[in-house]
Amino acid sequence: MNKIKVIDSIMGSGKTTYIINMMNEAPEHEHFIFITPYLDEVARIKKSCVNRKFYEPKIHSEEGETLYKLDSLHKHLAENKDIVTTHALFSMANETTKELIYSGNYTLILDEAMEVVKKLNISKDDLDMLFKNKWIKNNNGTIIWNDEHEEKLNREYKGEFQTLKHLAKSKNLILHNDSVLFWQFPSDIFTQFKEVYNLTYLFDAQIQKYYYDINDIDYDLYAVLKDKDSYKITQHSRHYDKETKDRIKHKIKIYEGDLNRIGDDYYALSKSWFEKRSVLHKRLKNNILNYYQNIIKSKSKDNLWTTFKSHKSKLSGKGYTKGFLACNIKATNEYSHKKSLVYSINRFVNPAVDDYFRSKGVSINEDSFALSEMIQWIWRSAIRNNQAINIYVPSSRMRNLLKDWLENER
Repeated sequence: MNKIKVIDSIMGSGKTTYIINMMNEAPEHEHFIFITPYLDEVARIKKSCVNRKFYEPKIHSEEGETLYKLDSLHKHLAENKDIVTTHALFSMANETTKELIYSGNYTLILDEAMEVVKKLNISKDDLDMLFKNKWIKNNNGTIIWNDEHEEKLNREYKGEFQTLKHLAKSKNLILHNDSVLFWQFPSDIFTQFKEVYNLTYLFDAQIQKYYYDINDIDYDLYAVLKDKDSYKITQHSRHYDKETKDRIKHKIKIYEGDLNRIGDDYYALSKSWFEKRSVLHKRLKNNILNYYQNIIKSKSKDNLWTTFKSHKSKLSGKGYTKGFLACNIKATNEYSHKKSLVYSINRFVNPAVDDYFRSKGVSINEDSFALSEMIQWIWRSAIRNNQAINIYVPSSRMRNLLKDWLENER
């Protein structure tokens, strides 16, 4: 496989249009897999690629949850179809998926960064129990399911750790510090592709960049540029963002006033702040109400806000509760009409994830990560359509990161 081509350009710069043109102009014998977090982007790819037909793996519903069928993906791969689907399905890839990709000589288009490392919610006591009862084994830091134990007992495990069993059988579980379990996307899948394109923005800030680093995955950075009536990619440089920023920065009106005093401390509105400063929850809620009702006097249909999900109920209020959008959302364009925003959160990398990467000799830039996450959230709103927005960012740290990004090349 050649080096991954990371196209790192600001939202709206033409990354997807460039790729659509590339796929439309490619010879018929070329085969593509387009992976996106956006369900509506799936429809766009199918409609825009007029010179080739893209297939979407079937889904089914189970207890109200929409699930993607891996066997449907495998069927399309076996038939060498061009495929468009979501991060959710791609993250389920197994050994069969890899074999079909390699034999099909596919090119991968990965739209946006994936969740490639995830801390699992399992206690050390439960882990110790699974080890003690010989359901799992530690193979040089990789947790594997003990099939021999199942055969010896002559019964299949069907307990509460079924999901863990599935992940362990795929050999994607990592034990860290003998107490924390991580799922990691199989890095060798990238070697199965003829070529890989990764479309994103602020790549250096993303966990996927650090994941590439610890897994020795080589990549080159590119930017996309408008070239008359089409687009091209060129060697990456931050100054290519300047034109877009100059166009939109006067359309993002950041609140400056006394309501910001609650966020003056560097760690204010972080997860630990919410857990330790419950006495201030009511004040923050009143600030949000004041901002919407008295400062900008917005209509409820225009309001979009976020905080940590576990504290959503404490900040919800009349006129904006229904406009909640999770802080880590990337898989929707449904809020592009929202013009009045509240970003009541202070983002930091999960300490366990940070420690995991440090143990691999890689340090995560906390400010760059926080900025990247915030910009992705803001771009769910009307600014993506080049419309003006108002935003209240009570955390001084997050507000300064946003203002610095708008004013400078980074």
